[in-house]
Amino acid sequence: MQQLQRMSCGQLHCLLAGDPAQALTWIRSAAQCGVAAAQLRLGRMLLEGQGLARDEVLAFQWFKCAASRGDPEALNMLGRCHENGWGVPVNLQLATEHYRSSANAGHDWGQYNLGNLYFDGRGVTRDLRQAFCWYLRSACQGHARAMNLVGRCLEEGWGCSSNPADAADWYRCSAEAGYFRGQFNHAIELMRREQCARAAQWFWNAAQLGDANTRRAIITALTQSSNAALTVTKERVRELVSRSS
Repeated sequence: MQQLQRMSCGQLHCLLAGDPAQALTWIRSAAQCGVAAAQLRLGRMLLEGQGLARDEVLAFQWFKCAASRGDPEALNMLGRCHENGWGVPVNLQLATEHYRSSANAGHDWGQYNLGNLYFDGRGVTRDLRQAFCWYLRSACQGHARAMNLVGRCLEEGWGCSSNPADAADWYRCSAEAGYFRGQFNHAIELMRREQCARAAQWFWNAAQLGDANTRRAIITALTQSSNAALTVTKERVRELVSRSS
């Protein structure tokens, strides 16, 4: 306890972000002393089985402790637990409440997750305008997945006026932030503009980071193309699919 009290904020941050197995004793001690960041870290370790046995029920309890101190990230994790049934029964109404608290506190993941519930109509009445608003707030904080969904909303006119030019900008931002679906959508936009060399590179980036569905979508998108760079990329993606299967 005395050693923890003597640590600077930087030292404590390094400790909590370190190797789970090596830092477990310190993280548990800090959590028991009421350090919200340590409680959140311990909850994540228990949820994922990092450095100790997986225990969703205990993970939920530590998230609850951190959330009781107003930690926005812990509030988001409580929402995740209630949404997915991690340590507690699925309860979409409680998930919505916790996501909303996290979102109102400015947490990008809370905003993104609340937007998803509004978009799908899970735990709340479906409201695409609300979904778009929460995606936009999250995207403006640099959340890569939210950026991609803002792009989709603007492209399709979901909860907002259709604006293809702004949609393309958000896809680019999502792609540059490293999200594979944003990279795929950005590549599609570049291909439409006949910027095939750049499109090929972004399709390849998306294939490397994405899942099997993304790779199949890339192959489908490039099937009719006669451009040499895109054809080469299609074959590279085919090889990647073959190696992964």
